[in-house]
Amino acid sequence: MNRRLFLKSLAATMGALSWRSGLYAAPATDSRFLLVFLRGGYDAANILIPHGSNFYYEARPTLAIAKPDPANPKAALPINADWGLHPALKDNILALFNQGQAAFIPFAGTDDLTRSHFETQDSIEFGQPLGGHIDYSSGFLNRLVGVLSGTRGVAFTDDLPIVCKGPANIPNVSLKSNNKKIFDARQSAILAEMYQQHPLYQYVQEGMQMRDEVAQDLAQEMEMASRGAIPSKGFATEAQRMGLLMRDKFNIGFVDVGGWDTHFAQGGAEGQLANKMTNLGEGLTVFAKTMGPLWQKTVVLVISEFGRTFRENGNKGTDHGHGTVYWVLGGGIKGKQIVGEQLRVEQKTLLEDRDFQVLNDYRSIMGGLFQSQFGLSAQQVQTVFPTAKPVSLGLL
Repeated sequence: MNRRLFLKSLAATMGALSWRSGLYAAPATDSRFLLVFLRGGYDAANILIPHGSNFYYEARPTLAIAKPDPANPKAALPINADWGLHPALKDNILALFNQGQAAFIPFAGTDDLTRSHFETQDSIEFGQPLGGHIDYSSGFLNRLVGVLSGTRGVAFTDDLPIVCKGPANIPNVSLKSNNKKIFDARQSAILAEMYQQHPLYQYVQEGMQMRDEVAQDLAQEMEMASRGAIPSKGFATEAQRMGLLMRDKFNIGFVDVGGWDTHFAQGGAEGQLANKMTNLGEGLTVFAKTMGPLWQKTVVLVISEFGRTFRENGNKGTDHGHGTVYWVLGGGIKGKQIVGEQLRVEQKTLLEDRDFQVLNDYRSIMGGLFQSQFGLSAQQVQTVFPTAKPVSLGLL
C-alpha cells in the first residue's frame, strides 16, 4: 500500500472521527433544504401530464399516459382540469400533493440552450448568469451556506459536486457503502505492521476503529427507524439515510439521481421511466417520514438540467429538450398547486417546435424560495445568485 493511498484512507477515517466527535453538531436553525438533481434530463411531460392538451396525445402515440379515468389504473391522476400525475406517483407524491405538501412548477429551467447534459448541469450548479463572466470558484449551495450563520451543508455523493464547491466547508458523504469496512482484516494487519513504529500509529488504529463504529451505529439507527414499514430498495434506502443525517446533523443537503436519459424504450404508464418514478416517489416519501417533526420546516426541490422533446422519437423514447417541471415538497408549504408562469400546451407554444419553453428561471425560483425560507436579504440573494430577480411563488 503506497503512501498516497494510505494518506487518502487516513483522511477518510479522520473524517469519521470528526463526525463522531461532534464537528457536525446540530445546525443552529431548524429549517432544512434538500436539492434533488435528476441527472440526464427527465421526461417531465410524462410525469406532470398535460392531459387537457389534445396535442400531447397526437405527439406521443405510444408514450402518452391515458386521460384520467377512475376505472383505468394506468390513466393519469388528475390534479386539476389541465394537469395530472403519472400513475406511478399515486401512493407517494400524489398523497403528499393532496395533503398540501407538494407543488409543481412547469415551464421551469435555465435559458441555456446547448442541450448538453454536462454543460447545462455545470451551468446550473454554478448558478451564474449566462452571457457574462463566470466565477468558477463556487457553486450556489456553497454560497448559500456561506451567507447563513450556523448552517451545515452536506452532499450525499461519492465526490463533491460543483454546486457544493467553494470556500464554505461542505463534506460529501457517500451512503452507498457505509456498512462496509474501509479495510478488511488483512489490510488492517498490513497497516498495523507498516506503521507500528510510526508516530501516527495510534491515530491510524483509532481512525479505523471509529470508521467501523460509525457505520455500525448508522445501520442500527436505520433499523430502529424502519419498524418494518419503510421500503428498503434503491433510492428509498438512501433517502432514509439522508433523512437521519439531515434531521440531526445538517440542514442544507444535495443528492443527485442518475439514469433519466431515456432515448430508447422509455415506456408509458409502465416501463423504464415508470419504474424510476416509483423508486423516486417512494424515496422522497421515506425522506419525509424520516424527518419527523422537522418535515414541517423542510423544503425539498427536485430539478433536472432540462426536459425532453415534446414529441416521442422513432425509438419510442424522447430526446434532449429544454423546459422541464420542478417539484417543491415540504410539510409546511402551501402546496396542492401548479405555480409559476404557464402557457397552454399546444404546438404553437413549443420552443422551436419541439420543447417546453422556460418561463420560470431556476435562479429566480430558488432565490425566492431561499429568501422566504431563510430570510435572506436582497444582498444575500445576490451573493448566492448574482443579478437574479427572486420570485415569490406563494409556497412559503
